[in-house]
Amino acid sequence: MPARVQPAVPLADALQDSEPLARLAERLKDSRRRFECIEALLPPSLAAQAKPGPVDVHGWTLLARTPAGAAKLRQLVPLFEAQLLQAGHAVLPIRIKVQPA
Repeated sequence: MPARVQPAVPLADALQDSEPLARLAERLKDSRRRFECIEALLPPSLAAQAKPGPVDVHGWTLLARTPAGAAKLRQLVPLFEAQLLQAGHAVLPIRIKVQPA
């Protein structure tokens, strides 16, 4: 007798039904909102190098494609922090990391 195949659960339903997944989804949204808040501050060449990373209790991570891009982002951290604070985001340290290839 063949095993019965369970119907697929839509991702949105799975996220709502699982507390850990719901928290993960909320952190992803928070990271995207933070990035959207600072994106206008990035010069076009740097915006192409940067992307939002994870948010956790220790801070928010911005990812850069190259070490040079990471260095430029680090110089802008005070500007990012001021923009995020003005927009009403919780104060979290900003970490800059080079995204592994």
